[in-house]
Amino acid sequence: MRTILIICAVIVINACAGTGKKAAITPDELGYLARELASDRFAGRGTGTGGDSLAAMFIKREFEKAGAEPFTESGYQPFTVSVSVEAGAGNRLSVNGTGFIAGTDFTTPALTSNSELSAPVVFCGYGLTPSGDTLNHDDFTGVDLTGKWALILRGYPESNPAAAGYASLSSDRIKVLNARDKGALGVLLVSGEKWDPADNLDRPSRSESTAGIPVILIKRHVADAILGNSSDNVSRLEEKAAAMTGPVSFITPSTVDGKAELIKKEALTSNVVMVLRGASSPEEYVIIGAHYDHLGVGGPGSSSRTPDTVAVHYGADDNASGVALMIELAERLAAMKQRPARSILFVAFTGEEMGLLGSKHFVENAGISPATVNLMINLDMVGRMKEGNGLQVAGVGTAAGLRDTVLAYADTTLLSLSFTSEGYGPSDHSAFYGKNIPVLSFTTGAHLDYHTPMDTPDKLNYAGMVKTGDLLFGIVTAAAGGRTRLAFTEAGPKEPASPMGRRRGVTLGIMPDFAGNVKNGLRADFVTPGKPAALGGMVKGDIITAIDEKPVSNIEDYMFRLNQLKPGQRVTVEVLRNGSRELLLIQL
Repeated sequence: MRTILIICAVIVINACAGTGKKAAITPDELGYLARELASDRFAGRGTGTGGDSLAAMFIKREFEKAGAEPFTESGYQPFTVSVSVEAGAGNRLSVNGTGFIAGTDFTTPALTSNSELSAPVVFCGYGLTPSGDTLNHDDFTGVDLTGKWALILRGYPESNPAAAGYASLSSDRIKVLNARDKGALGVLLVSGEKWDPADNLDRPSRSESTAGIPVILIKRHVADAILGNSSDNVSRLEEKAAAMTGPVSFITPSTVDGKAELIKKEALTSNVVMVLRGASSPEEYVIIGAHYDHLGVGGPGSSSRTPDTVAVHYGADDNASGVALMIELAERLAAMKQRPARSILFVAFTGEEMGLLGSKHFVENAGISPATVNLMINLDMVGRMKEGNGLQVAGVGTAAGLRDTVLAYADTTLLSLSFTSEGYGPSDHSAFYGKNIPVLSFTTGAHLDYHTPMDTPDKLNYAGMVKTGDLLFGIVTAAAGGRTRLAFTEAGPKEPASPMGRRRGVTLGIMPDFAGNVKNGLRADFVTPGKPAALGGMVKGDIITAIDEKPVSNIEDYMFRLNQLKPGQRVTVEVLRNGSRELLLIQL
């Protein structure tokens, strides 16, 4: 045994000889990096802000200290993003010459084009159409929309059993595109009382693309004015449309003069791209990625779970943890006396929270052929390992033998692993999977501090991060070695289910307590292995109390919430477990 220990010590010493780099990932160094990234100095690392620029410079410097060099001339991969969308001063709306007030009576959603239209108005119910589906209902039957405004109810008839069939066809965008295809030159959207009792005017999304025609969201009293304040007001028409006995469309007696104007503000942001050059096959790659952006100071329009709170969202786990581990892994790899055959690329992505923008930009613009990438590894929220050393690994079905490779190096780390075969998921590895690149994505899962200001560095499990880092070192060195060539295998869809397609039933994969033995919640009496709930960490006996922040009090609430979800969507599910509240992040 003494001889073995001496030999091991010699190997470690030789592996680090002459490099000045550490051969081990340490809690202290991980803590330093996470605390810096999740500090007030970077103000929550919001994409396109001064905070994310400072964070990018810090990350590059730390990579250079670790021994990596810039992959691009500067080490950055810059691109522009839309950081805000505001209503322009030119917005107007009048009905038969009577004007209404922008921001009070109407607003312009993000999917509008900046254009104007004066034309008659046709009421088109919920704007539902079979669109090649088998559902027998079309709100555009019998009306001519050519050159006109279409007035459409938002949502779908929630009180009708057929709602489940139309939920996937009922987004604002789909309705606008349907109307445009029928000849409409503009769309007016209004919420009925059942769909939105408060009659809110939504804040425009900064990242949504335009639909090519003016789109205006109006309040019910404006719609009633268009309808002529007759017996057929919005409330009555909502009831008629909900009955689903046939189209209720008709031409209104009104002409609407409207102009939609949105001003999009853009900002420069950057991925950070560094490399350890391979010894013999430097033009082949293993890519390790982690997003460094977070939610900035939160507030309305962000994806904060506390949108009314404007405060620094530190994002220690999401995803300072992933970036810190990636930098430490780079230092350990740089300490090797003999570099692996293939180059190892490290990419700190920006814009993940805005829709995986950085990873999408990288795969399209990095100048790297997908055929030269042996494996992409993604680290996202790896800092909250719980008792039992649980680590979730996605993508093991994207190449033959990937699961076995992970398991081979897990034996020494005492980790408890759960696997998902699919290559598509709600993080940056999805862009690489879409290019036929084998992927692995690692996470320790969601928690109650997710997307709140309470995600702070003091709550990270640094010892658990070391275990994950040790596992990753083995996987990376194997994948970067010259003899291991992974063959891509398709494992599930390469993109979210199309919203234009027929709804495929959404399920969590549980057997609910149909008897209603629990008050103010729904108990999971069985959780099917391999299904979304199980993969997201739900266990038998968990009591579901909310889905995406919306309460679930009984089986009816639960089914209604499911009917509002789409395949491929990522949702948060709050559960009671042994009297304690847990937050699960579930990929449908």
